[in-house]
Amino acid sequence: MLKVTVIGSGNVAQHLIRVFNNSPGIEMVQAYARTPQSLLHLLPENKITDSFHNLEEADIYIISVTDDAISEVASALPFSRRLVVHTSGSVSQNSLDSKNKRGVFYPLQTFSKNKEVDFKKVPLCLESEHPEDYIVLEKLANAISDNVYSVDSTQRQSLHVAAVFVSNFVNHMYKLGNDICQTHNLPFDILKPLITETAAKVQLLNPAEAQTGPARRNDQTTIQKHIDFLEDENMKEIYHILSKSIQNTK
Repeated sequence: MLKVTVIGSGNVAQHLIRVFNNSPGIEMVQAYARTPQSLLHLLPENKITDSFHNLEEADIYIISVTDDAISEVASALPFSRRLVVHTSGSVSQNSLDSKNKRGVFYPLQTFSKNKEVDFKKVPLCLESEHPEDYIVLEKLANAISDNVYSVDSTQRQSLHVAAVFVSNFVNHMYKLGNDICQTHNLPFDILKPLITETAAKVQLLNPAEAQTGPARRNDQTTIQKHIDFLEDENMKEIYHILSKSIQNTK
């Protein structure tokens, strides 16, 4: 039985607490939150603390806080020689205090508090200083996911950048598309089958092969019509930059 403590109360922390609670072979020992009330829907009050000094002994301590706070939290932990990992895609494991054994437990997924995630499908990217600690992290990861990877810091950084392109930036495109629809009294739902089909295609095709549209065809007439149609200068610039990038793709 692996004993786990989660430090944090944000989106990732809450999803981890939920999946650990429901996974055989894992004991959710405790969670830390500056505001314990934020986790009462997940854990009983006696398993939540707002003091690092009240943290009980566990096999793994998972720091799931904002990137800027990881180093400060790791330094504030009042114990040493225990396995402490963080969940960030862009922070080195060396940002953790060296008084403890360091590692990374990075779930490559987008998380929202009110949207359930099937953790069996979530890629978990692991890194550790010592081989024996990796074995522990791998055991924990395999208990909740069918997709576990050994990923070093450089690879993880590249994955995080790639994830911003395929998730955060793509979602912003949805937002801009929704803005255009609202301006012209159209429901965004009309675009959802297109969104679904586009996402499905890259499960089977290389993204370059799946690319369609006026930029892919080098249809300058349509491209210019679209740019002229857009009133927002920011949208015009984004449309132009993305069209140019598609045209320059070999």
